[in-house]
Amino acid sequence: MATTFPETLGAEVRARRAALRLSQQDLADMAGVSERFVRFVEQGKPSVQLDSLLAVLETLGLELRLSTRSRDAARALVSQPSGVPPSDVPSSDGASESSARP
Repeated sequence: MATTFPETLGAEVRARRAALRLSQQDLADMAGVSERFVRFVEQGKPSVQLDSLLAVLETLGLELRLSTRSRDAARALVSQPSGVPPSDVPSSDGASESSARP
């Protein structure tokens, strides 16, 4: 079975929390979220609140990064009229990357 992004993210959060020797409750308290929310993230729940997720990642010293998966994917998006302003179109080398941090 293929691993989904939420499952991968959950595993990374769980591993980092364990490496820092924090309980789920410790992490929740430090990030200002509920222990239940931390548990949902670690379980790979597909719908979590982005601002809370970013608070958890920030607390753990992690960041969420976005990048173009491939040149073909970028070209496919560029070739279709989508109403996206030209400044938001990935660069021609397909290497568009940004950080999503509060």
